[in-house]
This record gives sequence, structure tokens and C-alpha cells, in this order.
Amino acid sequence: MVSLRAEGLVRLGTSFRSSIAGAESNVAIGLSRLGHSVRWLGRVGADEPGELVLRTLRAEGVEVSTVERDDAAPTGLILFEQRLPDVTRVQYHRSGSAGSRLSAADVVLDGDVRLLHLTGITPALGDGPREAVERAVARARELGATVSFDVNHRARLWSAADAAPVLTPLARRADVVIGSGDELDLVGGVNALLTAGVREVVTKLGADGAAVSTPDGEQRAPGHRVPVADSVGAGDAFTAGYLSALLDGLGPAERLARGNRAGAFAVATAGDWEGLPTRAELELLALGEGAALR
Repeated sequence: MVSLRAEGLVRLGTSFRSSIAGAESNVAIGLSRLGHSVRWLGRVGADEPGELVLRTLRAEGVEVSTVERDDAAPTGLILFEQRLPDVTRVQYHRSGSAGSRLSAADVVLDGDVRLLHLTGITPALGDGPREAVERAVARARELGATVSFDVNHRARLWSAADAAPVLTPLARRADVVIGSGDELDLVGGVNALLTAGVREVVTKLGADGAAVSTPDGEQRAPGHRVPVADSVGAGDAFTAGYLSALLDGLGPAERLARGNRAGAFAVATAGDWEGLPTRAELELLALGEGAALR
């Protein structure tokens, strides 16, 4: 999507800062900055907002060669309004967008895929996007790729009652399932997911860090206390860090630690993805307060 961040109250008339947004694109950028080769599959309008999405992803090293440009529908839009210092109001304009017209035919996965990452947002956009996600999972299974699924329930897109019967089967087909405690409960809970064959279930705990549960037990890692500029995108940053460490072959403790570091960088910077760290920056959190690199 294209994102518009209001500088003041929308109802009074204000200026906006434009960028891009979306859980999947946030994770793609995060993985790219951490040194991985990433391809983003999706659909944008054949319009200038669509060009902004593609140009930004390309600039961040994300491959977009299989993205479809839709001549019959516009690129999706999201509005952010900082209503209170710690409260961001979000409005989606995705009905009838190019993204809502995603279909199974748009899914192009070939033999070099090691990991497929999906979220519960795409199925919320309609039957076509849901079928695209299901096709992607099936194709990843054919290729022997790891499947990662972030529940990412968005109540403004669909209710929990509507989401649960769609997202639960998808979660059970994944190798790695990620979500907050409430989101994991929506798809049956940690124990039910592990019983269904999910390899690891990752619980995002906000400022308290994160936990990973496997058939062998649970491990936890504390978060990092940093000044919060913008909490939007923090969960996606964590996911990018966690999956990056998974791709690097690191163990659960190291995966949680990298995810928590990436999340801390994200909340310390305004924007969905702008503050995502590079691999070289991950250790900056260990420096003392007020440190200057000269």
C-alpha cells in the first residue's frame, strides 16, 4: 500500500507524508537490510502510487520482477493519524484495490526459495487473495521451503469470528507461526499448533521481548527498553530479525535476540520500515546511552 501520515488532525485539514506500508513489504525490507535475497509477490495499480511502492522496494534491494500491475484497480491506501501521543488511528482503503484482486495465478515461486513468509492480512482482502495464499503454501511445500506465518489479525479488515476459520488452517500448515498471545489464541493456541505439527510458535510480548515454543519446551528473551517514537511496524521488524537468524542457521535464543534488537530499532524511529537496522547496526544497542560514533 501507499501510506499517508497526517501531520495533524485529518478532519481539520492537514499535510501528509507519503511512503509505503504493509506487513509483508516491511518484513521484505527488513530481511534485505539484514543481508538476504528477497522477492515480494503482490499486485499494485498501474498508477503513480504503485510506482512509489515498486521504486521503494527496489531501492531497498527487494526484487519485484513478478509483481503484477493492475490496469483496472488502484493501489491500496492506508492513512495514519497520531490522535494522541501514544495512540495512532489507522484507516484502510483496500476494498477494490489492486491488492484485493490478487489471485492464485499471480503466485510465482521457483526452486530457489528457502523460505516463504505470509501474513493473515492478505486473506482478509477477499477470496482471490485467500486462494493466492493457499497456492503459495502448496507451492512452498512442493519446493521443500520453510513456511512462516504471522497471524497479524487486523480487526478493521475483518472480525475475529470471520478470521479464525480461515487463518487457523493456514497456521497449522506452517512451520513457524508468529503472533501476539491474543492472535495465537485466535488460531487455536500454542499447544494446539504444536500438536498439529507446527515446528515452532513465536509469541511477541511487546516491550517484554518474545518467546518461542517447540515440542521440546519454551525459551524467552527480554526486550530492549528504548525511547518509543512509533510502535507501528515493530512486530514486522521483530519478524524480520527472527527469520533472518533462522535463515542464518542460528538457534532459538539467537533468533529471539535478533528479533528483539530489530524491533527496538523500529520503535525508536517514526515510520513502518524506515528504522529497520542493517546487520552492521544490530550491535549498536549495546553502546551506552548518549554514545557517539566518531
